[in-house]
Amino acid sequence: MKEVKHYFVGTLGIADYYSASLYEQQVLALLDNLFQTHDYVLLSGGSMMYIDAVCDGIDDIPTVDDETRETMKRRLKEEGLEALCKELRKLDPEYYEEVDRQNPRRVVHALEICTMTGKTYTSFRKRERRERPFRIIKIGLTLPREELYNRINARVDRMMNEGLLEEARIMYPRRDLNALNTVGYKELFDYFDGRWPLEEAVERIKGNTRRYARKQLTWYKKDDRFHWFHPQDKEEIINYITQYYE
Repeated sequence: MKEVKHYFVGTLGIADYYSASLYEQQVLALLDNLFQTHDYVLLSGGSMMYIDAVCDGIDDIPTVDDETRETMKRRLKEEGLEALCKELRKLDPEYYEEVDRQNPRRVVHALEICTMTGKTYTSFRKRERRERPFRIIKIGLTLPREELYNRINARVDRMMNEGLLEEARIMYPRRDLNALNTVGYKELFDYFDGRWPLEEAVERIKGNTRRYARKQLTWYKKDDRFHWFHPQDKEEIINYITQYYE
């Protein structure tokens, strides 16, 4: 980050509402400006829906109003995720079968749309790929499974050594915010609640991070537009991009 200008990093507060749809709009507006002076722009990350939103577009799903959002937030806290999953199964059985039912944000958002519109969340998901006024080349970075897992484990240990526990303790009073329902925070919040000891919390962070990495790979490998490289193959990656545009 000292060498390359980054965007959309550290721009939101933890209580701010955000979505893949908003990200799509803001990135496309930024790209209009960047392509005035740059031939190449690099979109980097691992959040699958956000990457797809920029490259392929996202469905025009209605924006959830504040009243509905607050109601569902309260229901999640009072009734729990399992109860909301059961309701989603009744209101939108098709989406229920494919959603990550361990992810409160996905479940709650689908229920917000169902209750606000009276229609299924599925009915708004057309999944039509939109044309973009720029060319896209997709580069995937991959490692042997054992090396990937070792790196993930070492990264978690480094995060703990650099103050993750103290950071999570500061955030703990606001644990109900969507932005804090992420790997790293939620396991330590449960440690603060006495659900398990610190050592187990750290191991769960590692395990859940490994699980998310597998999910990322599964998602992206369904897209045959990706070309895969080892992270150290820098020359090969640059050559591939150069040849692609010749």
